[in-house]
Amino acid sequence: MFLAATTLAGHPQPDQWRGEWPETDFTRTTVPDWSEVISGGPPKDGIPALSDPDFIPVSQETRLDAREPVVAIELEGQTPRAYPVRYLMWHEIVNDRIGDTPVAVTFCPLCNSGPTFDRRVNGRTLSFGVSGKLRNSDMIMYDRETQSWWQQAVGLGIVGQMTGAELTQLPTWMESWAAFSARNPQALVMDEPSMRRAYGTNPYRGYDSNWRPFLYSGEDPPHGIPPLARVVRVGQNAWPVQRVREAGAITEEDVQITWSAGQASALDTARIGDGRDVGTIRVRDAAGRDVPHDVMFAFAFHAFWPEGRWMIGR
Repeated sequence: MFLAATTLAGHPQPDQWRGEWPETDFTRTTVPDWSEVISGGPPKDGIPALSDPDFIPVSQETRLDAREPVVAIELEGQTPRAYPVRYLMWHEIVNDRIGDTPVAVTFCPLCNSGPTFDRRVNGRTLSFGVSGKLRNSDMIMYDRETQSWWQQAVGLGIVGQMTGAELTQLPTWMESWAAFSARNPQALVMDEPSMRRAYGTNPYRGYDSNWRPFLYSGEDPPHGIPPLARVVRVGQNAWPVQRVREAGAITEEDVQITWSAGQASALDTARIGDGRDVGTIRVRDAAGRDVPHDVMFAFAFHAFWPEGRWMIGR
């Protein structure tokens, strides 16, 4: 359901949201048209973000299937950590701290976007929750300190005091539990939260095989690329994952992008570990360092980077 808006001081004002968001300054926004913002169904914090989760050694984890996706974080000088997507599926944001770095590990199932951000912005550390709102089918986060809204796929403040502020994306990636644990036998993995959720299952069964995204009314991507095809976004460039998969590796625009088999789609079958193989993407620079990137659906890239470059190899 699209939410109505009125106009005040030159800006559309969603007055019906003020009861839910009394501390949010709706006069400050970069949203050009409030009809782009809709309710995803759950209210504010209806999808509960997590903070300071518990971890266990990799050697003690027995619940994850080998092909299940995890978000891998390997910061210099710190013990590597894995955040299973089976938990992010139900919580979407994990606020954590790795050494001196406060991080927000995020995952929006509707656009398959999973960037990890540094939570420090303009000299302060923020903590994030799930607003219950969507824009172009992408989760709108909010920070608890200023009640500002943030576009998850972009890492940009879009409503409130933090409008225009940008989160720093960290060089993390999704890979299979088998790959992470084999490379990092002494690492840590996020333990199962104590909440009652059907962890390990996918409530969006068959979603990434649909012809049309859920709660999205925007344009389809160009070049005949299906809306729910996965693309590798690096900055404002997007490479179709299928192109990388067929090549094995592509070196363009000062980065090398590789594809390797073995990671299950979290959005395919009812049981995440049974999902079809979508492979693992790694992005590195010329020196072999990991580069911040995202593997997202093509429609989301087109929606948020309408002038972005499609690296289709033609």
